[in-house]
Amino acid sequence: MIRYIGERLLLMLFLLLGISFISFLIMQLAPGNYLDTLAMNPQISPAYIAHMKEKFGLNLPWYVQYFRWLLGILPHPVNGNWHHWDYFDFGISFSQQIPVFSILKPAMMNTLILALATIVVSWFIAVPMGVYAAVKQNGPFDQASIFLAYIGFAIPDFFLAMLLLFLASRTHLFPIGGMIGRDYEYLSPWGKLIDLFHHLFLPVLVLTVGNVAYLMRQMRASLLDVLRAEYIQTARAKGLRERIVIFRHALRNALNPMITLFGFELGFLLSGALAVEIVMSWPGLGRVIYEAIIQKDLYVVMGDLMVSSVLLIVGNLLADILLAWVDPRIRYD
Repeated sequence: MIRYIGERLLLMLFLLLGISFISFLIMQLAPGNYLDTLAMNPQISPAYIAHMKEKFGLNLPWYVQYFRWLLGILPHPVNGNWHHWDYFDFGISFSQQIPVFSILKPAMMNTLILALATIVVSWFIAVPMGVYAAVKQNGPFDQASIFLAYIGFAIPDFFLAMLLLFLASRTHLFPIGGMIGRDYEYLSPWGKLIDLFHHLFLPVLVLTVGNVAYLMRQMRASLLDVLRAEYIQTARAKGLRERIVIFRHALRNALNPMITLFGFELGFLLSGALAVEIVMSWPGLGRVIYEAIIQKDLYVVMGDLMVSSVLLIVGNLLADILLAWVDPRIRYD
């Protein structure tokens, strides 16, 4: 397993290298840059624009810019001092004039809070619903869950987000934007936690609707396949109680495909949270990359893409490790 993890991490480095190169090339092919937009302001002198181009290296060929940016991410001595090293230097934001990582770090934590909360709530709801729907196949609950799943698939996240914001503005039961309230700093630790959950409820609800529909259908289909297996029929023929057959023998094997979906689910939430974070003003990676693209802030976009790619790849790796841990039949040699 250690060797397998090492090989996956090595493969991850090459994968991230390819992602960074293609992303940087696409950004360079897009017409214009941040300074071109800035130059349209008559109050900004051409000398200042030339100074900024030299400062950010935008006067260099794109491949030179890419390698300078790439070397900043890798460990390197600070100002030639071999006793002080720096890494994860994604450059300086054009618009905010601060290091990119200082922008991405809080946004990454906020997106992870939103994604992990959605995963916990979704699995807590979807797995029992899928199990009960499979056990009561073609019953009223099964038919109702299939109908609700189709509705969950059909509703776009941004539309549901706007609908819930409209209802929240009418009822005043939930905040309509942001992550924390204005008086957050003056609250007790429990009060801060409650305030965070209060702001988290609507974004998690939007992402949970589609996620539960997908996971519930997968859980139902997986358990139905296991319940048709011969060893389940044998367990029933031995006189075991149905609850023991389902929860001790069938459910454990039915969860294997669900664990595989965990890594893809993290990537799905990172991409799906983009619209939710924009509509609901959640200060996460999706909102950061949207604003950076609008402003043509190259290094912020690149840093956001790299952080999102790392989260997706690590999620897939964790899913494979969990699958090997849960299912003793699987070993990575």
